[in-house]
Amino acid sequence: MDINERIAQWENMTQADPDNAMGWMSLGNACRDADRPEDAARALREAIERDAKLSRAYQLLGQVLIELERAEEATPILTDGYRIAARQGDVMPQKAMGSLLEKIGKPVPEVAGALGVPEPEAASGDQIIDRRTGRPGARMPDPPMRGPVGQFIYDHFSQETWREWIGMGTKVINELRLDFSNKEHQQIYEDQMIEWLGVSREEIEQHSQ
Repeated sequence: MDINERIAQWENMTQADPDNAMGWMSLGNACRDADRPEDAARALREAIERDAKLSRAYQLLGQVLIELERAEEATPILTDGYRIAARQGDVMPQKAMGSLLEKIGKPVPEVAGALGVPEPEAASGDQIIDRRTGRPGARMPDPPMRGPVGQFIYDHFSQETWREWIGMGTKVINELRLDFSNKEHQQIYEDQMIEWLGVSREEIEQHSQ
C-alpha cells in the first residue's frame, strides 16, 4: 500500500469518526512519512486533543516540530509527553522524548514526585497496573493472542484496556476494510494495536528475551 493510499484511508477514518484519536495519530504519522510536516503537525495535535494520554502522539509531534525548526514550540509538547509517558510506563516514547529534549538543549523533566504526577497505585489479587492508564485493572485470564505480542499485552495491560482496544480495532477493521486472510492487512491491524497501546516492537522483542 503506497503512502497516498494510507493517507486517504486515515483521512476517511477521521472524517467518519472525528473523535478517533488513533486515526488522527496514524494520519499524522503517514503525513510525516509523506514529507508533509505541516499536515502531520495538525493531525497529531488533533490526536492529543482527543486523547491526552497518547504519549506516542506527543513524541511524533515533537519530532515534526523540530524538523520544522520550531524547537521552542516543541519543548512544552515534549515535556508534557515525557511526564505522561513516565506516569503510564511508556518506556520507549519516554526515552525518545528525553533524547529529543536533550538534542534541542532543553531540560529533561524530573518525573519522580513531579507536580501533577501521582504516586502509582498498588495492584492486589487478580489485578495488574495497566500501562495505558497507570491504574490497577483486572488481569486477563490468558494472553489475548499467541506469540510475544500476546504475552506482552497480558503482562502489561488490563482486561478493561483490552476491551477498549477491541472496540477501537473493530473501527480500524471496518474503516480500512481489512481482510484477515491478507497477511498485509493482518500486519496493519497489529501495527495499529501496538501504536494504540503505546508500545514499540523493540520493547516487545526485549520483553520476550
